[in-house]
Amino acid sequence: NADDFYGRTAFETVVNYLQNENNPSKHSMVAYKLINTLTENGHVARGVCTVYNSDNLVTITERTHIEMRENGGAFTEDGINFIFLDANTPVSMNLWGFQHSILDAIESNFENFLRENLAKNPLKCEYFLPFVPDLLLKTGKASVKVLHTAEKWYGVTYKDDKPNVMAAIENMKNKGLYPRYLWR
Repeated sequence: NADDFYGRTAFETVVNYLQNENNPSKHSMVAYKLINTLTENGHVARGVCTVYNSDNLVTITERTHIEMRENGGAFTEDGINFIFLDANTPVSMNLWGFQHSILDAIESNFENFLRENLAKNPLKCEYFLPFVPDLLLKTGKASVKVLHTAEKWYGVTYKDDKPNVMAAIENMKNKGLYPRYLWR
């Protein structure tokens, strides 16, 4: 996602997984702690993960309205009632390690998705990437290994997020964690 900064170790983790796993039905996903993905400037959408034995994804549920709270966050489906989420709840930021086989699954499910959802709400009908691995999990056609990261996610969801992201990247440059110049 172009407005997301995932962190170096998150990328290294998923690359290492893909270099060592060649089974076409074994995918991966980097999970962040919810608290490391929230903004103080408004609500966010996150894929809330249910994980088995700490590293097997069971389900991923898109929550499109999560707000920061003390010790975590809270989501709402109706804009009135909020359900608390612990700070350490694993969430997806769409940093996936897919095998090539995922492309066939994305394509084969897209037409069904449009048929079922486009007429209901054409302006908000979005084919969220996690829909496909979630469907594959539910039908037993694939597994997703959860790769946990302690990285803090940075993103520009709101205009007011930009100064914080710029300061964080500058701090990483000063510490030598991120290159001073990307294109030289």
